[in-house]
Amino acid sequence: MKIYNLGSLNIDYVYSVEHIVNPKETIASNNLNKFAGGKGLNQSIALSRAGCNVIHGGIIGNDGAFLKEVLIKDNVDTSHIIMLDKSTGHAIIQVDKNGQNSILLYSGTNHLIDREYVKNFLKDSQEDDILLLQNETSALEYAFEIAKNNKIQIALNPSPYSENLKNLPLQYVNWWFCNEVEASELFGSSDIDVIKNKFISQYPISNLILTLGENGSIFINQNNFIRQIAYKTNVVDTTSAGDTFTGYFLGAISQNKTVKDAMEIASKAASITVSRNGAATSIPYITEI
Repeated sequence: MKIYNLGSLNIDYVYSVEHIVNPKETIASNNLNKFAGGKGLNQSIALSRAGCNVIHGGIIGNDGAFLKEVLIKDNVDTSHIIMLDKSTGHAIIQVDKNGQNSILLYSGTNHLIDREYVKNFLKDSQEDDILLLQNETSALEYAFEIAKNNKIQIALNPSPYSENLKNLPLQYVNWWFCNEVEASELFGSSDIDVIKNKFISQYPISNLILTLGENGSIFINQNNFIRQIAYKTNVVDTTSAGDTFTGYFLGAISQNKTVKDAMEIASKAASITVSRNGAATSIPYITEI
């Protein structure tokens, strides 16, 4: 089984601050680091480090050449990544003294993906391969259409949430990966029971993986409700915890592990990630789990 990740490729500018800046406030940062990032890139690295065969699709600018090199170093197939004379997507990330973050995105080349690109990217896919998507790239509607026609499983991380997601044929999503904010936007409540009932009602053949930070995670479908604890750790930076969880969960599922085992493995991986600085650099290898 192959996992195709049509994913964002970003340059992350990470500022260390005492607290997340408030409206009308100006504060000085304590430090600045530049990292390879983007939910797509982070998730591809997590998948690869979990032992998966992952193919990454995306577009970068000349300023983002190092992003492709980072993926190659982690044995991700980058043969479909193309470079244009445009600005690569980037993120401005504030990380406070408690490890919590605030992120501002600029889409850049991530929004230059079109139907023809997606069609070429998935031309060699086979039935039951997995297509992983986030809401940081363009052409999602074409990705859904082509994946359905090719009988590929769709995994969706609807982040960052926006109303355009509701225009997609979301009934075709096999695997949903949401944090509590995204779930609240999608289902109109932060109450777990409400989310559960609305999800099952709207997407009866889908699976929801709901991450709740220090409160762990929950797996929901029509037949199962599984709670997973969050493993205690010294929280340094939460930037790519969700991406790590997504990659390791899908990796375990693609390797025919049970959902219960996949939740445990993903939770352990995420707990290691938050104990380290950076995005892609903080994601653990399977041997560490």
